[in-house]
Amino acid sequence: MKSHYIILKLFEYMTERKLLEAIRYNKSIQKRINININHYKANFETKTSIELDIIPKKGEYGEFININEKDKNFFHIYFNDNKKKEIENNSFNIDDNVSKISIIIDYQIKSFYELFYNCKCIESIKFKKFYRNNITNMCYMFGICSSLKELNLNNFNTNNVTDMGFMFYGCSSLKELNLNNFNTNKVTDMRGMFDGCSSLKELNLNNFNTNNVTDMRSMFRGCSSLKELNLNNFNTNNVIDMSGMFRACSSLKELNLNNFIINNITKMRRMFNGCLDELKLKIKSQFKNFKEVAFKNY
Repeated sequence: MKSHYIILKLFEYMTERKLLEAIRYNKSIQKRINININHYKANFETKTSIELDIIPKKGEYGEFININEKDKNFFHIYFNDNKKKEIENNSFNIDDNVSKISIIIDYQIKSFYELFYNCKCIESIKFKKFYRNNITNMCYMFGICSSLKELNLNNFNTNNVTDMGFMFYGCSSLKELNLNNFNTNKVTDMRGMFDGCSSLKELNLNNFNTNNVTDMRSMFRGCSSLKELNLNNFNTNNVIDMSGMFRACSSLKELNLNNFIINNITKMRRMFNGCLDELKLKIKSQFKNFKEVAFKNY
């Protein structure tokens, strides 16, 4: 009885949603306080809800999400919005005749590392709900999604993310990317974040907070369609590595680095390798303390 009293007292200081999440998978506590968790399913707002459009053609099959075996219970997958039948696997066969996939991810998943990595069958991803603040790792999250043409991140929550390394690496079909609601206050790793996004024509990073970032190597490497990039708001006080940061940005004519502080940078090799000669000259005239190695083509 004493433990029952303590549990009830604890729950007095929790919101109903937090209470339900705390006891959701604990049958023993549910029994003690006489709660039928099935009556509260609509209250589990901490789920992430995602919709995918895929390419069911060329007789191919493929993975559309990467799930560890131990985490399978926390992923709920439905083909063509059929909520009556939950799919157990994370790949489709051409015989499945699938065009749309709905995925619900429970709160217990704390990392989105490589979540869609190398899922080349995806054309569109939409995050419908994202009531999450426990995700810290988004490294390679959309890596090599080479068929991805549309990515809707309007409901995205990055409040506690520390690692965004190679997050959009190899998304070569993306022509636009809206990151206006991204919170990067805690991010320390942005290496290769947009590496290989060769179709991106513009990128607005005005809201990016880079105060804690230490690694920016290859961040924009291969963004060959970008003609201008304004990084006026970037704080680079803590950055150590910028090697290859703008490598192969072959269309860049304007690059605003007015507020760049490079006192602590130890690596900047090939930083502007493959950039236009006129851009290199502009940068050299602005930043006398940029090492020559940043402009070399080796």
